[in-house]
Amino acid sequence: MKFKPDRKIVERMREIRHILHRHPELAYREKQTAAVVAKELQRLEIPYQDGIAGTGIIAELDGQQSSERCEPCVALRADMDAIPLDEKTGLPFASEHPGVMHACGHDGHMAMLLGAAALLKQMEFPGRVKFIFQPAEESGNGAEKVIQAGALQEVQMIFAGHVDTHYPVGKFTVDTGLICSYTDPFTIHIHGRGGHAAWPHEAVDSIVVASNLIMSMQTLVSREIDPVYPAVVTVGRVEAGTVHNVIAEHAVIDGTVRSTHPETRKRLLNGLNRMIQGAASMSGAGIELELLEGLPAVINEEKAAALARKAAVQIIGEEGVISQGRPSLGGEDFAFYLNRVPGCLVRFGARIENGQAGLAHSSRFNFNEDILELGASWLARVAILGLQSLTEQQ
Repeated sequence: MKFKPDRKIVERMREIRHILHRHPELAYREKQTAAVVAKELQRLEIPYQDGIAGTGIIAELDGQQSSERCEPCVALRADMDAIPLDEKTGLPFASEHPGVMHACGHDGHMAMLLGAAALLKQMEFPGRVKFIFQPAEESGNGAEKVIQAGALQEVQMIFAGHVDTHYPVGKFTVDTGLICSYTDPFTIHIHGRGGHAAWPHEAVDSIVVASNLIMSMQTLVSREIDPVYPAVVTVGRVEAGTVHNVIAEHAVIDGTVRSTHPETRKRLLNGLNRMIQGAASMSGAGIELELLEGLPAVINEEKAAALARKAAVQIIGEEGVISQGRPSLGGEDFAFYLNRVPGCLVRFGARIENGQAGLAHSSRFNFNEDILELGASWLARVAILGLQSLTEQQ
């Protein structure tokens, strides 16, 4: 079977990526994005359903090209949403939507998956492939909503890839086990007692309480967690006060807990709650901890990872397949799929070697488009390897 996209498919992937990049949309608002995906699926004559979890799309190909519904079934997933950033790349296809940008490569993921669909359309294979275009990976846990809408019905294995500019084009990371952390975002509400700056003894200063609590939280990792297990507690936003001479009555702290081990996660969250109770007791403020929707860890299943590695070797060679090393403390809602069916998430090296592109989630992020061809090839190849493996088990 031929897994290398021809020139027309490669050019079409680049074109689609540029269209999507110009018109980024935030979580659950990906209407124009979905329209671009749907139009391409129509052109490829691949049946699909739209409106999945609001804006998602699921397409399906039967590899036998027959009227009989055949088994088994493997799914491939691409995420659709962008990030609330003002783009500063200067690209000729830069975002035309102020304050919104594809700063994590999701435009490339969708283009690759459409390229893989175009490749598989030309082939016969023993089963069915589902193409999941999923909204709201960056926020809103879109994977969970897509699953609730029935995306994994009949699916026995699932795969996905993510561009990563830490690695050059021609390198894929494939690992078994935990590769992305548990993520637990939180908000802390501090209710003090406002007052005049000249009479602090009559008030309960929510800013001082927040400051002490933030500094105390840093010891959760440094002094309460086994150092062999990576973990981090980060405060990303603090809001309090209105003017210089008023003691703030209310303060809000937003942050995230990242961990790579279930017991570590439990200790961090319990410790955070204990510190909040202690700070409330010491200061006299009322403090509430709100744990927001988090993500489970991404844990690649052993057999699926072996298939992912085999596909990668066949596409880029043995020397191109590497390990990411230590688990990432980044979160990925692909974890929700892996909690239901075996699967594997890999990373596609996509560095721009001149060093001008920014990192993921930055306003200058970009990736090397040469990865589109390799990514589409891998997605098509791993889908067929997965189907062949499932067929052999029957």
